[in-house]
Amino acid sequence: MSSSSREAILAAARRTAQAHGYGGLNFRELAEDVGIKAASIHYHFPSKADLGAAVARRYWEDTATGLEAMLAENSDPADCLRRYPDIFRKALENDNRICLCSFMAAEYDGLPEAVKNEVQTFADVNVAWLSKVLLATAVVSSEESEGRARAIFAAIVGAQLIARSRSDISLYDALIDSYRLAGLLPA
Repeated sequence: MSSSSREAILAAARRTAQAHGYGGLNFRELAEDVGIKAASIHYHFPSKADLGAAVARRYWEDTATGLEAMLAENSDPADCLRRYPDIFRKALENDNRICLCSFMAAEYDGLPEAVKNEVQTFADVNVAWLSKVLLATAVVSSEESEGRARAIFAAIVGAQLIARSRSDISLYDALIDSYRLAGLLPA
């Protein structure tokens, strides 16, 4: 089995999990989507828990890389904070999907431990990045940065869930604008 098969499986699993969560991951359907036999998925991921953990891990790794790239490309940390909600908006633009780890977090009680750990890491990566950028903007003190970062992360994830439930991306935009007006995010 090639690494390209593994990557195709992870990509298909990501799309599925963003639309249907961990519960929607089905080896037979993924195999059909990728154009391989279900046994080939088992070769790379012996269990659904292994697949779920791998796709969530890849998701937070890709997110962390994207966040750091945004900071590296932009010398204005406040602009990075303004652009942060766009990351979550892109999922909604993709057939009304949502953040994979947010979807899985909603299924938390039914997740295998390895998947739970990866979902928690996604939130931790986002909160740590937001905290670092908030400190760089001097918007908050070091004592306040983590709490404010958690509030921003929770608000954006919540906006995404509300917009998805209405299939209305303009609702997401309106909520983000209201966060800016309230001072949670920089205008």
